[in-house]
Amino acid sequence: QAQLVESGGDLVQPGGSLKLSCEVSLPMFEKRIMGWFRQAPGMERVFVAAVDWEGDNTIYADSVRGRFNIYRDNAKSTVYLQMNSLKPEDSAVYYCGAGGTWPPHHVVAAWDYWGQGTQVTVSS
Repeated sequence: QAQLVESGGDLVQPGGSLKLSCEVSLPMFEKRIMGWFRQAPGMERVFVAAVDWEGDNTIYADSVRGRFNIYRDNAKSTVYLQMNSLKPEDSAVYYCGAGGTWPPHHVVAAWDYWGQGTQVTVSS
């Protein structure tokens, strides 16, 4: 059974940093595109970042480019999201997703597997 488990969410002050992790139990992890989405209260789930199979190529939403960094460790079947210079508008539940196409779809329905999410709150 496919399982994606996110961790690392927390309460952090504006300007701070957090690193999210997503441990993946899926066959052929190294053949899957991995991404992060986020969902704020009352809002739709939106694309944040994605990384290709080998970690050589990444794509970011305009709102996080230059502040967030997505990367993966295929030996550990884990994908990470390093978040720097956090802003209150970054507050959301962050979800890890596994998909199969590159460049990745920004549409939620195009991704195959999801984790349960981890809460990130940016507030003073």
